[in-house]
Amino acid sequence: MRHTISVLVRNEFGVLSRVAGMFSGRGYNIDSLNVAPTLDPKVSCMTLVTHGDDDTIEQITKQLHKLIDVITVKDYVQQKDFVGRELAMLKVAPSPDARAEVLRVVEIFRGKIVDVSPKSFVVEVTGALDKIDAMARLLEPLGLVQVVRTGPLAVGRGL
Repeated sequence: MRHTISVLVRNEFGVLSRVAGMFSGRGYNIDSLNVAPTLDPKVSCMTLVTHGDDDTIEQITKQLHKLIDVITVKDYVQQKDFVGRELAMLKVAPSPDARAEVLRVVEIFRGKIVDVSPKSFVVEVTGALDKIDAMARLLEPLGLVQVVRTGPLAVGRGL
C-alpha cells in the first residue's frame, strides 16, 4: 500500500542524508521525496512517499523516530487524513493540427501554459496523482515529450 509520510526535522546539515541512509540501509524504497523549510527556519518538513504493508510502515516510522534530528513523524494512510497535491510540468511538442487540442486538454485539467515556443508548450498542472497521470495520458498521443513532477506534498486536515 502507498503511504505518504510527513517528517518534521531540524534544518541542519546531513539530516536528509541520514533519513535517506536509513531507508536504503534497511532496504526500503523512497518513491518520492520533498524537503522544504517551514515557518520556523530551524525546522524543515520532509514529505516521503513509500510502499509497504502495515508492519513495514510501522518499522519505517519507528526507525525515523530514532534519528536524532527527527522531531515528529506522521503517516497519512488515508486520503481523508490529509490534503495532498503534486505539481507537474509537461512539455508537449504537438503537430500544428494538434495545438488547439493540447490547449483544450490544458483547460479541462485547469492547467496553465507557462512557456510557448514555435514548436512546443510547457504546461503546469497541480493536483492529485490521478489527475496528473490522466492529463499525461491524454497529452501523450498529442506529442508529450517530457514530464517533470515534484512528488506529492501533504498537510493534515484540521488542527
